[in-house]
Amino acid sequence: MGISSDNLIGLIMALSSSIFIGSSFIIKKMGLRKAASNGKRAATGGHSYLYEPFWWAGMISMIVGEIANFAAYAFAPALLVTPLGALSIIFSAVLAHFILKEKLHIFGVLGCALCVVGSTTIVLHAPHERNIHSVKEVWQLATEPDMVMSVKAVGIALKLTLEGMNQFIYFQTWIFTIIVITCCLLQINYLNKALDIYNTAVVSPVYYVAFTSFTIFASIIMFKDWDTQNATQIATELCGFVTILSGTFLLHKTKDMGNKPAEPTVHPIPQHPPNKSPQTLDF
Repeated sequence: MGISSDNLIGLIMALSSSIFIGSSFIIKKMGLRKAASNGKRAATGGHSYLYEPFWWAGMISMIVGEIANFAAYAFAPALLVTPLGALSIIFSAVLAHFILKEKLHIFGVLGCALCVVGSTTIVLHAPHERNIHSVKEVWQLATEPDMVMSVKAVGIALKLTLEGMNQFIYFQTWIFTIIVITCCLLQINYLNKALDIYNTAVVSPVYYVAFTSFTIFASIIMFKDWDTQNATQIATELCGFVTILSGTFLLHKTKDMGNKPAEPTVHPIPQHPPNKSPQTLDF
């Protein structure tokens, strides 16, 4: 199955997004570690990380990644863009191995390989994007099942606006934009707390799996991405998705392997019976 030009642009944007977002986890973690040593931790409500250049560098990296993600959703279907987010876990795991000294063992490498295989499978069988000519169409689709994919809507609005069809004259576009901004602010707050408490090997997979699952199911319901595909294509995409989840699960469950020092072997001290004084005979 060939990849359309729009899907190819979406693919490139999604790959770029994974690189920037995967890197941002590591850079922000470095800033949070430094902030924790100088002030109140983010996990306990502290905001000393706002004074750390590393945290801001990580934040900029995440913003660039999210912008690329918006662009990817504007050109390609969510079933193609979202699973590629698994690649951010690979970048995060590799960088954490070298920079944060969170060891990447053989099972971690296997988990990364599974993510790549699953992502490739979905890319090769992704459905073609549904043609959207106005943000009003997205609004109608979003209100039918009472399910809103605001990121996709904002991405489409920006794409159509750049093509000469201004979508920001509609109130629906601003509602989608407000929802996206609100969700991003909530994400930043709780993601900082999670990164401050747990390793990136925990936060990144959980973040990805939750985001991917909700986005794909919402896309299926709202944009009806599977309507133009046969059962074989749908089954192949599901297998790719399960493969990605398997790799992510393996990365998470084996994250601590190799990080704990081997405990010294303690040999039991043999217990000898107490020396008894020789018995004397009384005559």
